[in-house]
Amino acid sequence: MTISLTWPQVLAWRLKRQFVDPVTGPDAVSVVRRLTGVQAQVASSAELAVAVRQADPRPGEIDGALWRERTLVKTWTARGTLHLVPADELPSYTAVLGAFRNWDKGSWQRGHGVTAAEVAAILDAVPKALDGRTLTREELVEGVIEVTGDAHLREALTSGWGALLKPLSFLGELCYGPPRDGRVTFVSPRDWVPGWPAEPLSAEEGGMRLVRSFLGAHGPGTPETFDAWLYRGAARKAILRGWFRDLAPELAEVEVEGRPMVLLAEHLDDLAATTPSTGVHLLPGFDQYILAAPRDLEPLLPKEARPRVSRAAGWISPVVVHRGRVAGVWEAKNGELAFDLLEDVPADALAAEARRVAALLP
Repeated sequence: MTISLTWPQVLAWRLKRQFVDPVTGPDAVSVVRRLTGVQAQVASSAELAVAVRQADPRPGEIDGALWRERTLVKTWTARGTLHLVPADELPSYTAVLGAFRNWDKGSWQRGHGVTAAEVAAILDAVPKALDGRTLTREELVEGVIEVTGDAHLREALTSGWGALLKPLSFLGELCYGPPRDGRVTFVSPRDWVPGWPAEPLSAEEGGMRLVRSFLGAHGPGTPETFDAWLYRGAARKAILRGWFRDLAPELAEVEVEGRPMVLLAEHLDDLAATTPSTGVHLLPGFDQYILAAPRDLEPLLPKEARPRVSRAAGWISPVVVHRGRVAGVWEAKNGELAFDLLEDVPADALAAEARRVAALLP
């Protein structure tokens, strides 16, 4: 028999799984692992996304995991955006994203002002330039020109820099290295990540691993909701359905207010027993609780809240969450938090959460 659930139940369960309610997150790597990565193009937001979930936040822990222990990696993954991911999970992302190869399409090349030959030359040269080395952006450009002998590639690399690095990240050929004098550096995961596999995972195995991880924090879901999180809805539908089909023995079917979805069978009893959340929570910009859900999920993100949450240039605002749904946005001003609320929120609970989060701000 298919179990029927409500969205308030599902959202409360997601808050629990994501260490938001209650705040029970352990070390930073475990929090990032549970969230299926943390978006990191704004470093302070990524650090706060972890800290607000930790029972005992530790300043500097993420930098230590990135640059000393190498248990976290910073690179482009889901949706082509910068993320923190556990180092031992990066091979799953590269197996999946490297197989999509959207940079082989003429439309992608035209949109980024490069030719197929230039893309091929750069994809071949960067791993050779990085071999055993840690290079700044400028040094990497010079290294590519040294490998290829083609100075014309300088323009392609400097004009479409971020776009041309993403395919290399997807292929597992490049990730962030430790900053040098305030400048970004890049390394090869083969050199940098402990235990990097000698043989790559198959796209099928990588895909199933990511689906498991996604459903464990953001379920129940469907191939479509997973695709929206991973690749903005652009992945081949047959491939996605194949991953879910292969995982069927591990999944349970549910209905969420009439919508068929699936989650990991091991989580079914816990979700079914979950009661709606009543708490008030402050989450930072670009938080996974928002990013991993469909933009049109009204029970989470009411229509009137969307313009305030999804801003110009892809900016995702910090949010006030009450009863599992977005009740407003917030920002830090001169060391204090300012709120733009869309509905009534318990004042005492909001004040207590504001004090907690303010103490975590740099």
